[in-house]
Amino acid sequence: MSVVAKKCGVKFSPPAIVLIYEDKVKNQTRKRVMPVRNFFRFSDCSEAAEHLKKNPRHRTYLQGVPLEQLEKLYHILRDHLLGKCLEQSLAAVTLDPEEDLNKLDEHELTKKKQLMDQLFQKNQKKKGDPDFVYDLQVDFPEQDRIESCSWDDDDQSEKF
Repeated sequence: MSVVAKKCGVKFSPPAIVLIYEDKVKNQTRKRVMPVRNFFRFSDCSEAAEHLKKNPRHRTYLQGVPLEQLEKLYHILRDHLLGKCLEQSLAAVTLDPEEDLNKLDEHELTKKKQLMDQLFQKNQKKKGDPDFVYDLQVDFPEQDRIESCSWDDDDQSEKF
């Protein structure tokens, strides 16, 4: 069966992982609901995600879904079981580039740093990787012109 995952989400009642996928053979978009069983408030999210991904009933459908995404969905489910609202759960598992990390407490800052480390590890290119380039040079487009500041003007002479 040729399956391409499109969207993956969570359902709270009853708890389930929902996958929207495209069946290439039948040329249809379908929805698969995978119930979450034996998952409690203090369950290990990474272990539960691995178990779901290795499950023979769901393995074919979850091939295109990264394990990290399943772990995030299980974190959202666990937070729901702990009584947290959806906004709090999403804030805990995602990075907002506009968020001021100086205003967070130590616990939240540690969580955000762990997320940043995971993202760094995921995107890191190592020497043994097939798409590794030693001295990669990139020219960025000058779409946004650099704004000059008054202290950076060349025509002003310094007087001491």
